[in-house]
Amino acid sequence: MNTTNKNTRRWWIKLLVQPLLLLAAGAILIFSLGVAQRMGWVSAGGGGGGGDQAAAADTRSYICPMLCVPPQIGPGRCPVCEMELVVAASGGGTSDSKSVNVDPAARRVANIHTVTAKSIPLVRTIRAIGELHYDESSLKTISAYVDGRLDRLFADFTGVVVEQGDHLALVYSPRLYSGQVELLLAKKAYDASLASSLQRVVDSNRDMVESARQRLIELGMTVEQIDELERVGEANSRMHLCAPIGGTVIKKYATEGQYVKEGEAIYELANLSTVWLMLELFPEDAATIRYGQQVAAEVQSLPGQKFTGRVDFVDPMVDPTKRTVGIRVVISNDEGLLRVGDYAKATIEVLLADGKSLVVPRNAVLMAGDDSVLYVETEPGRFEIRNVTLGARSGDQIVVLQGIEEGEQVAVSGNFLIDSQMQLSGNPSLIDPTKAQPRVEFEMDEESLPPIGEFQLMEEVKP
Repeated sequence: MNTTNKNTRRWWIKLLVQPLLLLAAGAILIFSLGVAQRMGWVSAGGGGGGGDQAAAADTRSYICPMLCVPPQIGPGRCPVCEMELVVAASGGGTSDSKSVNVDPAARRVANIHTVTAKSIPLVRTIRAIGELHYDESSLKTISAYVDGRLDRLFADFTGVVVEQGDHLALVYSPRLYSGQVELLLAKKAYDASLASSLQRVVDSNRDMVESARQRLIELGMTVEQIDELERVGEANSRMHLCAPIGGTVIKKYATEGQYVKEGEAIYELANLSTVWLMLELFPEDAATIRYGQQVAAEVQSLPGQKFTGRVDFVDPMVDPTKRTVGIRVVISNDEGLLRVGDYAKATIEVLLADGKSLVVPRNAVLMAGDDSVLYVETEPGRFEIRNVTLGARSGDQIVVLQGIEEGEQVAVSGNFLIDSQMQLSGNPSLIDPTKAQPRVEFEMDEESLPPIGEFQLMEEVKP
């Protein structure tokens, strides 16, 4: 019995003690490794040179392109704007208060590219929308030359096209009839006086005929109508009103059978062989427009068709309400395709200068309010900030009036990252470009200073 109990106890001891010993040994081993790592006896990474390179890569400083957060160690994304963090540019020993150095590796990561500032003949394109109008110089109002009744209107609707000399209306006028009778009597007297031997009588009758003819012309009759009257020898109380010019009837003021008085308007004609395109431009754009300048236009109703005109007038006044300047363009309309009232898109190309202009791509310039800066690569990897004065813009090019020279290399991509590095370094940047302005130092001339006694006297007089 005792032997059985001893065997059972030994079996339990063996079952429990051996796992406990293994756990204790493992704990001691882990504790020993932790102490050795803390003491620097062993490295947490893998062995060899690859581990050292990885550790060095992890210690590089990364920044957000938008500067949302301070620089951090290691790559990733900005927790604010979710932009990919980029390697911070390294500042070398040659950096100064106006520049920053970027090593080749950081330059590739930041995708920094440069272009050459160059001088080219620059053409500025001005675009505007205008409306087609009648050529006001071709408008003609047909009025009644004499009191009478409109027995018939041949041009009886607006829009009818007439040629010069066409009959517009048939006018009944007793006054016109009496004028015709007067001419016929004067001509009869003149013909009878030709047989007379008195030249004075002949001349007097001739003057009466010419006077009667002129009176009929003033009453609205044409020379052809008067010649026909003299040939027929019979007066007519009704006269055809003829069109003085060819054109289109754009307004009809009277109706058939209406009595009209002398000077009362009956028709208004317009010659549509030319039309006016009226544009409204901003004063700075209108200042570059000159008389006779070519304008390309495309009307809304005829997409794809181009029409060419010339600037005929530039308004010398600025509209006080719209703050725009009116431009009038004359366009030929021989084929009659252009319709008054239609809208048209106009394109005007203006040469900005007589010679060449120094230009850079628009994305090379950083702007904030009235300040404009760009970064010039003066040496490989060294980018220097420049305050620039800008001129006109043409497409993706912009004129630089002051700040850089022709042939210099300017950053067109990655320049915002360069500006971020300038900010982090406390150097002038887009946020505070005034730091890049040269300091003006004043030298005080000791001879111009008053003696010390005068300073003391001024202190005594001061209340």
